[in-house]
Amino acid sequence: MTSQIRTETSEADPARDGTVWHVLGADEVLRRIGADAASGLTSAEVDDRTRRFGPNRFTAATSETGLHAFLRQYADPMQVVLLVAGIGSLYPLKEVGTGVLLLLLTVFNAVLGLRQEGKAAAAVAALQKMMIIKARVMRDGQLSQLPAEQLVPGDIVAIEAGDIVPADGRLLRAATLEVAESALTGESLPVSKGTAAVEQPETPLGDRSDMVYMNTSVTRGSGVFVVVATGMATEVGHISGMLQATEEVKTPLTRQLDALTRQIFLIAGVALLVSVILNLARGETFTAIFHAAVAFAIGALPENMPAVVTTILAYGTQALAKVGAIMKRLQSTETLGSTSAINSDKTGTLTLNEMTAVQMALVGRRYSIEGSGYSPQGQITRVAGQREIELDPFLLPMVLASDAVLDSGALIGDPTEGALVALAAKGGVDAVATRQAYPRVAELPFDAAYKLMATFHRMTDESGTEVVRCFVKGAPDELLARAAFVHDADTGPVPVDANVRDRYLAENARLGQEGLRVLATARKDFDASTFDSGADLLPLVSEGLELMALVGIVDPPRPTAKASIASARGAGIRVRMITGDHAVTAGAIARQLGIEGGVMTGAEFAGLDDDQVLGRIDEVGVIARVTPEDKVRLVDLLKRQGHIVAMTGDGVNDAPALKKADIGIAMGITGTEVAKDAAVMVLTDDNFSSIVKAVELGRGLYDNLVKYIRFQMGCLFGFIVSFLGAAILNIAGGVPFLPLQTLWINFTTMLFQAIGLGYGEPGAGLMERRPRDPEEPILSRPTMLWLVTIGVVMGAATLATIAWAESAYGRPVALTMGVVTFSLACLVFSLATRDEARTVFSLDTLADKTLVRCTAATVVTLLLTTVFAPLQTFLGTVALSTTQWLVCAGAPLLVLAASELRVLVRRRRTGVIAA
Repeated sequence: MTSQIRTETSEADPARDGTVWHVLGADEVLRRIGADAASGLTSAEVDDRTRRFGPNRFTAATSETGLHAFLRQYADPMQVVLLVAGIGSLYPLKEVGTGVLLLLLTVFNAVLGLRQEGKAAAAVAALQKMMIIKARVMRDGQLSQLPAEQLVPGDIVAIEAGDIVPADGRLLRAATLEVAESALTGESLPVSKGTAAVEQPETPLGDRSDMVYMNTSVTRGSGVFVVVATGMATEVGHISGMLQATEEVKTPLTRQLDALTRQIFLIAGVALLVSVILNLARGETFTAIFHAAVAFAIGALPENMPAVVTTILAYGTQALAKVGAIMKRLQSTETLGSTSAINSDKTGTLTLNEMTAVQMALVGRRYSIEGSGYSPQGQITRVAGQREIELDPFLLPMVLASDAVLDSGALIGDPTEGALVALAAKGGVDAVATRQAYPRVAELPFDAAYKLMATFHRMTDESGTEVVRCFVKGAPDELLARAAFVHDADTGPVPVDANVRDRYLAENARLGQEGLRVLATARKDFDASTFDSGADLLPLVSEGLELMALVGIVDPPRPTAKASIASARGAGIRVRMITGDHAVTAGAIARQLGIEGGVMTGAEFAGLDDDQVLGRIDEVGVIARVTPEDKVRLVDLLKRQGHIVAMTGDGVNDAPALKKADIGIAMGITGTEVAKDAAVMVLTDDNFSSIVKAVELGRGLYDNLVKYIRFQMGCLFGFIVSFLGAAILNIAGGVPFLPLQTLWINFTTMLFQAIGLGYGEPGAGLMERRPRDPEEPILSRPTMLWLVTIGVVMGAATLATIAWAESAYGRPVALTMGVVTFSLACLVFSLATRDEARTVFSLDTLADKTLVRCTAATVVTLLLTTVFAPLQTFLGTVALSTTQWLVCAGAPLLVLAASELRVLVRRRRTGVIAA
C-alpha cells in the first residue's frame, strides 16, 4: 500500500531533475521522492529538505535603489548636454541664474523620467502575496496546520473544498475532488481530479487529472497529495521566472523619439562645431565662445521635449481612465494607437465567466433559455405550436441533484450546478424550498470514474405511491448507457431502443457542436419500504434509469464584445482568441463573436516551427488549450511580423505574455494581481469595448504628438539657422539670443503652443485609418524638408530683424526684437501645423479652444517680456515702440505665407477641395 512506502531520495533529487510526475503511479512517486503517506516526513527530513530546496516562495527580482534610478536618468544625452551647459554657465561664465535654471531643468526631467518607470518586480511581488496561505500537513505522524512557505518536496498535504493548493503535488487520494485551474490554464470549468496516472508525458497542464498545482482553488470534494515541487520549481513559479526573464521592450514612440533625438544631436552638433570654428577664426575670447556655445546648445536641443511629451501622455492617461482603462506606463498610451493585433483571453474577457444554461432538449421538444449568468431573470421559451407542458418533473433533478446556492445573482458552489439551479429558477422552481421539501436520504457523490452524481429523496410518484426517487445528473453517454427508458411528456416512459438512442446521441452531438457543455438528467424510483440508504448506491444507478433532459451550458459572450470586435476589424486590427479552453467550445464562441479564422490547438501550435506558424497564423482566429509558453511565443512571432501586439488576460497564466506584449491588458475586476502588475493597462470594467475606445484615444494622442513634434522641429531648425547664421554673418556677436532668452522662448511660447497642440482636438476619421507601420518615422523625409524650409524662413527673418535693429537702435533693442520676432514666428507656425490639409483661416482653428487659450497665454507672456520691469532685468530685454512691434510682425507673415502656399500645393496634388 502507498501508506507504507518510504525510500530516501536519490542524489539526483527527483524534485529538481525534471521527473514527469503525472505518468507515475502513486506508489512510484512516493518511492522516488522518499515519503510515507501515513506518517509524512520527520522533522529531521524537513530540516534537510528545507536546506536543499529552500522555502516554498518565489525569488524576488533584484530591485534598483532610488539613487541609482535617479542617476540613470542622466545617461540620456540631452541630460548630459544640459548638465554641461549648466555647470559651464556657473563657471567660467559666472551666470548664476542661467546655470541654476539649467541644472534645475535636468532635475525636473529626471523626476519625470522616474515617474514614467514601473516597479521592476511588481508581478513577482504579487505572486509572493498569493503565498500567504496555510496548509494541513502530515509530519511525524501528526496532522498540523503550517504556513505554506514551510512546505518541502515529500510533504503529505490534505486539501478540501475552499482551500488554495499550497504547492504542486501528485494526488494520493481523491474524493469527488474538483479544482478550478482557470487562473493557471485558462480552463473555464473546474477540473475533476483522480489518482490514476496519466499515460502521455506531453499531456497538457489542464488535462493532468492526477496533479494539483499551486495557487489553484479546490471547489469540491477532498484529497491528499504528496508535494513534488515548491517555490520557483512549481508551475506558477515557472511563470514567475518567465516574468523576471522577460525584458521590457521600448514602445514605438520611444524608439522613434530616440532616433529623432539622434538626428537632432547630429544636426545641432555639426552646426555648433561650425559656429565655434567661425568664432575662433574671428579671434573671440574663450568666454565669448563658450557663452555662444551654451546659448546655441539651449536653443538647438529640445530640452522641453521630455516635459511636453510626458504632459501630453499624462493627459492621455486621464482620458483613458474616464473610459475604464488605467495606463500604468505613460509611453504605452501612445502605443495603443498603433495596435494591429489583439490576442484576447476568452474566459472573463470575451465571456462573462458565468456558466449559463442556454438550451434544453426533451423528447420531441427543444427549449431556449433567456438571461445570462446566475440570475433567475429570464424565460424558458418553446417552439411555437408545441403544447405547453409542466416542466417541474424535468427541472427537479437540476435542483435536487445539485449543491450550488444562488444568492442575489452570486454563486456559491460549482459553476455548472449554478447554471442548472438558475435554469430551474427561471422555470419557477425555488431551490431552497424544494430541497427543504424533499431532503436527501442518500447521496452518490460525483466521481470522474463514473461521471455522474445521484441523490435519493422520499416523495410520491405520479400515481400517489410513496417512493424513494433517485435524481441523476452527469455525462450524457454515461446516463444513456445506464438507461432503460426516456421520459416523454406526452406519453410517459418510452423504452430506449435503437431509434431513441440515435436521436438522443444526435441531439447531444448537435449541442456539443455549438460549443455547449452538455449535461444529462435522469431519474429512477425505488420501493420506499425496502430502500437501504446505507447500501452501495452505485449499482442502483447502473441500469434502469429514465432519461429526462439534455441541457446545453455555455460561458456566454459579453454583450458588447461582438460590436467591439467588429469596430476593431474596421480599424484594421486583427483580434484572436487565445484560451486554455477546449477547441470546440472556443470555436463556437469565436463564431458568435465574429472572430475570423480557423481554430488551432496548443498542441498543433507547439508542434510547428516558427516559419510554419508564420505561414499559417493569418488564417487562425482561435488557439485553444494553450500553455503560458505558447502565449509568449505567439506574441513574439506576431511582433516579428511587424505587428504592435496587445494581449488581454486575467489569470496567472497570462502574465508572461502580458509583459512580453507591446500592450499588456489585464482585467481589473476578475484579473489576478499577478496579471494586473504584469500588464501596462488595466480595464476597470473588464469591458472589451473599452479596449477599442482606448485604441481610438491612443490614435488621437499620437496624432497630437506628431503635431507637436512637427512644431518643435520647425522651431529647432529656426534656432539652428539663427545661431549658425549669426556666427557666419557676425550678427549680434554671433549670439542672436542670450541663454536666458533662449530658455524663455522654450518655456513660454514653445511650451504653451506645444500644450495647445498636444491637448487639442485630434484629426477626424481616426478609426477609419489602418494601423500605422510602427517602423514608419514620425517625420517623413518630405516633412523634414518642409521643416528645414520653415526653419530657414524663421531664422532668416529673425536675423534680418536683429541686424537691422542693431544698426538702428543698438544691441539690447535688437536682441529684444529678435526674441519677439522668433516667438511670433513660432506662434504662427503652431497654428499652421495643426492641420496640414487645411488653411489657418479655417473655422476649425478657432473651434480648437485649447489651442486658442494657449495662444492667448503666449501673447500675454510675450508682451510682459517687453513691458514688465523684473522680466526685462532678468532676461535683458527692453520696451519696444509700435514701429518696432510692426517690424517684428514681418517674420510671422512670411511663415504664414509659406504655410498657406504649401497647403494650396498639397490640395492641388491630391485633388482635395477645401471644406
